[in-house]
Formats: sequence, C-alpha cells, structure tokens
Amino acid sequence: MKIVAYPALRAFVEEKLMEGRSPESIAGRIRKREKHLPRISPDSIERFLMSVYGRRIEAHRKYLIRRRRWGRRRPRVTQLTDRTFIDKRPQIINRRGRVGDIEADFILSGKEGEGILLTAADRKLRPSFVEKVLPVSIENVHMAFVRIKQRFPEMRTITTDNDLLLQRHKELEGLLGVKIYFCHPYHSWEKGMIENTNGEIRKSIPKGSDISKYSKRFIRGVETKINDRYMECLGYMTPNEALQKYRKQKKRRVAQRKKKR
Repeated sequence: MKIVAYPALRAFVEEKLMEGRSPESIAGRIRKREKHLPRISPDSIERFLMSVYGRRIEAHRKYLIRRRRWGRRRPRVTQLTDRTFIDKRPQIINRRGRVGDIEADFILSGKEGEGILLTAADRKLRPSFVEKVLPVSIENVHMAFVRIKQRFPEMRTITTDNDLLLQRHKELEGLLGVKIYFCHPYHSWEKGMIENTNGEIRKSIPKGSDISKYSKRFIRGVETKINDRYMECLGYMTPNEALQKYRKQKKRRVAQRKKKR
C-alpha cells in the first residue's frame, strides 16, 4: 500500500519491474541513489507485484522468461597451443583490484542461424560490451575485440575459454597489447561473471535465435540495457555510472599531476 500511496514511488517501481529488474536491486537503488523517494523493502515490492496492482507487470515478466530457448553448444578445442591458464593470473585480477581486466565469451546463433556475438565485461566495474560478428571468422573476431578495445581503452587482460576462434590468441595479444588467460577446459564457472552477463543478454536474444537477424542498433540497445542495471556490488550504481565516475576521477588525477609539474 505504501507503493500505491506514493505516485512517484509507484511509477519508479513499475517502470523498473517492467524492465525486468529484481525487487532487491530496485529497493537497493532507492535506498542508495534515489533519495527523493521513500524507502521500500524488496518484500514490499514482491507483495505489490503479486497484488491486483501488479498483475499486468507480472504477466509481462513471465513472458520475458518464456522467450528463452535452448540453442546449440559451440565447439571448443582443448589443445590450443601456448596457452596461459587462469591459475597463472595475478592476484590483483582475482580480487578485482583494478579496472581493465575483462572476461570474454561468445553467443552463437541457433542451428539454422548465422553469426555470433562477442561479449566482454570488466571484472571490477562490470560495464559490458557486445559486438556482432558476421561472417564468422578468426579475423572478424579479432576486429570485434579491437572495436571493444577502442570503446574500452582501459582493457589490460582477457580471461576466456578454449574456443576454436581463439586459436591465434598470441596474434590477438599483440594486436590488442593485452595478456590473455584461458579457463581450464569445461570449467565455465571460472568466468562466471560473463556467463551471468550472457544470461542477461539472453533475455533479449533468446537461445536458438538467428543473430544475423538482429541489427547493430538492436544489439547496442541490449548492451545499454545490461549496463543500466542497478548492481549491489557497485553500491546500486549502474555499470555505466561506475565507469563514468572512474573516468572522471582518472581525468582529475591526471590534471592534478600536470599542475604539480
């Protein structure tokens, strides 16, 4: 009833629920970032969602879940040469101690489709990047990584799995100027963050989809959506907000150092 009683609060909660956000993230965002709105608990949002006021929203959220479909598994190789495995990764990466250490993965089309998505996300600030690769080739995958590096020049390292498209990983390291670390074969949990990110992407691009049918504009919209999530690990900031804050602080520090000289 508190949500119903405050029009601004209700409008905010309904909008974010329709976007597919969780009650926990909405309540956390209000508590930490939306000081003009009265505080509300996740349980209250759940009750609102299950009440007569939330039936339309609940139906919409169930529809989003039903859209997910299973697709094919991508081929992997376990004998890529000259790999550096994840257990050789510096501790600063393991503890998310700096910006620029990304996890990367691929999302494939369904059996009758064409094209793949290259997905990447920073381990510390969580901004995600999605690039369409069509036609699929090692060269085009490399160029997709280059485009991500141009948009995220902070990139220092990549953690990924043993995909056929990464056979020329040493060439890719030289092209990007970064170090690549590989998960152990069939240990996808070693890059759990990008696996979770892919799950968010699948809410808009279900498994089994033909990726060639999705426009670059649509894919960029999906990227924007996942970068606009409220995340508890970021103090309920969004990844976009966290990255913008980091870049502003970095720019300020550089300017201060120049003044001292």
